[in-house]
Amino acid sequence: MYVTSASTLLALPTVSRTRTERLVNLVICLLSTRRFLTAAQIAATVPGYEHDPEDPRDHEAFQRKFERDKAELRELGVPLETGTASVFDQEPGYRIAHREYALPDILLEPDEAAAVGIAARLWQHAGLAAAASSGLAKLRAAGVEVDPQATLGVEPVVTVDPAFGPLTSAARDRRAVTFSYRVPEVDDPATRRLEPWGVVCWQGRWYVVGHDRDRAATRCFRLSRIVGAVKPLGRPGAFTPPQNEDLISHVAQWSGPVPHTGRATVTARPGRAAGLRRWATDSVPGPDGDRLTIPYSDAERLAATIVGYGPDVRADGPPEVREAVIQLLKEVVARHEVAA
Repeated sequence: MYVTSASTLLALPTVSRTRTERLVNLVICLLSTRRFLTAAQIAATVPGYEHDPEDPRDHEAFQRKFERDKAELRELGVPLETGTASVFDQEPGYRIAHREYALPDILLEPDEAAAVGIAARLWQHAGLAAAASSGLAKLRAAGVEVDPQATLGVEPVVTVDPAFGPLTSAARDRRAVTFSYRVPEVDDPATRRLEPWGVVCWQGRWYVVGHDRDRAATRCFRLSRIVGAVKPLGRPGAFTPPQNEDLISHVAQWSGPVPHTGRATVTARPGRAAGLRRWATDSVPGPDGDRLTIPYSDAERLAATIVGYGPDVRADGPPEVREAVIQLLKEVVARHEVAA
């Protein structure tokens, strides 16, 4: 497993989005080949380094940019090596030392794996995945051997609501939006106009928090209840969100505690499913494994947790939990069939 300093790059306030993308793609480029790449090969491969090598001023600007980026990577702890591919090469090349960059396999609980999946989904939304794929394609086209095990792609198994992308973009651009919102006790959805401050996850659900223009108050909306498309209103920069606002606390106060009204029974293999065992109120040994009693309030949320343990856990009841597990497994099979 390989881990980049991409999260560090994205968190630096002094690094622009363009430079962040360039640095991340430089890491991907140097990590994806075992040979040393010259500055000219990197310039022809990594987006952001395009320049005219015949123009002295343009080439000098590239060299300054490249030197700054190398220094930045080294400061972030990226093991950047300098060397030559053969004794006949006059120009030095660069690569990332795999032996110093690799981490041992990391075992994750299902909720931790879900967090990684969400991070990967956010990475794709950040617009970096396409540039990374483009860079790798350029490497292969140039005849550079690419190590397929060194790529940074993580296929997320967690899906986000369709409103996630438009709302996070609107919050970043400080742009108001409008959408149709359905609540359980009302049949017809209502139109809402919101100045979104941010999107947060609370108890397995995604919420947007912001200023409701129609009610002139702070409101939270669950993304899964948004019907249809989220449409922008007005221009970017139309509002200023409050500073240091705790969005999670707004969602927690709005949603309130969720009572565990249901009891599910699952069978877990011995020594497996530690997370579910901590959640269980009762455990009885059986011939196929330990029979656990799990309190729950949302059948779909519990089903997603059970599916995360794979063959180590079987849902025995009630029917709504079993059906939710079966449906999730069918969706997983369908996604893999499409990918194949």
